Amino acid sequence: MMSDYGKVGAIVGKYGGNRDSVISILQDVQSEYHYLPEDALRAVANQLGLPLIQVCGVATFFKAFSFKPRGEHIVSVCLGTACHVRGAPTVLDEVKRQLGVEPSETTEDMRFSLETVNCLGACALGPIVVVDGKYHGQMGPGEVKKILNRYKKARRERLHEDIEVSD
Repeated sequence: MMSDYGKVGAIVGKYGGNRDSVISILQDVQSEYHYLPEDALRAVANQLGLPLIQVCGVATFFKAFSFKPRGEHIVSVCLGTACHVRGAPTVLDEVKRQLGVEPSETTEDMRFSLETVNCLGACALGPIVVVDGKYHGQMGPGEVKKILNRYKKARRERLHEDIEVSD
């Protein structure tokens, strides 16, 4: 069972318990937990007075929702035709090597999830890697490590700031 129904209740409350806001509510729940836990879906359905199947139907319709834990950072590599011919498979291989995971997997520390997509609609910038919605175009294997290190470094800096504040 989920230990903190209060967070789900607060999210539903933010939208006034409006059933028409189920997509926004699920987005916020996923942002909180990095996926949609079954207990959270049950809580949303209960608080909105909707059948669980209806809430799950919305969640399964959209690819953006995940039923398994995802990392803090979502890394997407475009494998569309334009990106593919410009070297996307090599970029993907380097991302896999840097993270130590295959597509649809999450690193053990829950920091990164890797996914591939068929097209991001920015073909002129290919190959493209998207991290947390930020597009990084004209990627090559050498740029992959630099990009991922920025996200790794940002967390170390946040952790350092937390230590400084608590001293």
